Amino acid sequence: MDSERVHFFIYYWRYKAISNNDLFINEQIRDKEVRVIGVNNEQLGVMSIADARKLADEAGVDLVKIAPNAKPPVCRIVDYGKFKYEQLRKEKEARKKQKNVEIKEIRLSPNIDTNDLNTKVNAAKKFLEKGNRVKITLRFRGREMAHMGASVHILTDFAKALEDVAVIDKQPKVEGRSMTMFLTEKK
Repeated sequence: MDSERVHFFIYYWRYKAISNNDLFINEQIRDKEVRVIGVNNEQLGVMSIADARKLADEAGVDLVKIAPNAKPPVCRIVDYGKFKYEQLRKEKEARKKQKNVEIKEIRLSPNIDTNDLNTKVNAAKKFLEKGNRVKITLRFRGREMAHMGASVHILTDFAKALEDVAVIDKQPKVEGRSMTMFLTEKK
């Protein structure tokens, strides 16, 4: 392969890699003037794009446009591969630190016995201690639908049993054939 083909391939590969992330490098930058940050993160000031490219070529690295919306746009003299790697690593760390809160559901019926209710309360306690939200659903079937109002006490008793570890996030609400309430961990 001659050097012209290699240069085209590298340029094409970089163009494809960059076009996905809206970052422009070297010849893709079309602005007349840019603010330049040097290799060691020092401010080099505002200069023409030709001068900035010349500085990047002398350092043997790329000129990367990192803040296109600034006036003038900010470009950085940096090795593009290394810069991209650092960005991906930072995103991965940020995702790692995020906490996903799951919603666990506990289903009850209007004619639940006390011991069964205590078992469900203990299960809800475990979910809350793990940092999850708990959705308590009281399901009604057939003739139980006529006595929905009389069954609200089951949900309030459930919340009272957990008042030392949980608070009511959403009050009991009727949705079709069921009544739901959300609990979250007390802070």
